[in-house]
Amino acid sequence: MCGAFSTDEDLQGFICESPLLSKVGLAPEAVSKNLDWWKELGTLLINNLQMDSENLTDAERERVYQYYLPVYHWCQSQLQRHKEQNAGTCQPIVLGLSAPQGCGKTTVVEQLEALFRAQGMTAVAVSVDDFYLTFEEQQALAEAHPGNALLQFRGNAGSHDVALGTDTLRSLLALKTPEDEAATPRYDKSLNEGRGDRAPPIQWPVVKGPVDVILFEGWMFGFAPVSEEEACTVDPQLKEVNAALRGYKAAWDSFVDAWMVIKVDDHNWVQKWRLQAEVAMREKGLPCMTDEQVKDFVDRFLPAYRAYLPGLYADGPTTAGEDVPVLVIDVDENRSVHGHSD
Repeated sequence: MCGAFSTDEDLQGFICESPLLSKVGLAPEAVSKNLDWWKELGTLLINNLQMDSENLTDAERERVYQYYLPVYHWCQSQLQRHKEQNAGTCQPIVLGLSAPQGCGKTTVVEQLEALFRAQGMTAVAVSVDDFYLTFEEQQALAEAHPGNALLQFRGNAGSHDVALGTDTLRSLLALKTPEDEAATPRYDKSLNEGRGDRAPPIQWPVVKGPVDVILFEGWMFGFAPVSEEEACTVDPQLKEVNAALRGYKAAWDSFVDAWMVIKVDDHNWVQKWRLQAEVAMREKGLPCMTDEQVKDFVDRFLPAYRAYLPGLYADGPTTAGEDVPVLVIDVDENRSVHGHSD
């Protein structure tokens, strides 16, 4: 039996307590019918995450069986729907994930990628972060806006090579045969004393076709611009960022076939989460920021959260609609899924 559950009934009951179950279209009967699926993939996740299978904590059990696996089930159902709608085209599905920094989106994407791979499918992860401007271009942007703290460092809309992102998505979508391949950009945040730079193309991973799933994630993915007046009310420096954001819908968001949104009750948790990450790095003897540097770093993103998260949570990402479904995943301060309504 699966570690930490003495019987199949215990495991089934625990899965059915997930706040996500109804959101992902799962009835208790479906869980019971496919319990072997949950056991097999649960074991995979436990091993991937280096958990002790015989001594899982409550938080670990929730993460595997009430969070990651229900989300993966939803992704699978979206892939099936996509295949039915695009029969005969071999067109990959693009699953977009919009989530604040530090809430665990990178781990979610890594595990979704592993789950698809375990079931014989090819999934490719793409991050908004890999499309930042080069160091030289970022310096030029900062110099062009000397009084705007939001554009002095990578992060906000305006600090990305939007065309590079578009070209990358198109290249991945074009991978139809094993002979097709595409290089995916990578950004190295450790270069230039932490100011970062795009890694040399020779270091970019090469993806070979065909591809089933493209997982595209980012902290500001799917944000809709507000009026200039609203942006300036939040922070006058947001004016240029808001203007730049207007080009992201057509360039990136329009590629997404289904969205996942990790929703938080308080965007200020980002600072706590970032600090936790830096403390963990410090304890391992790795280079990291001081507490003050963390605050300064996160402060550059807070105006965007204040301006755009209300719209994201109320209306969904920019392209959400009847043909582009959205799964909202509410997480608490400990990054655990909970049952708040959308």
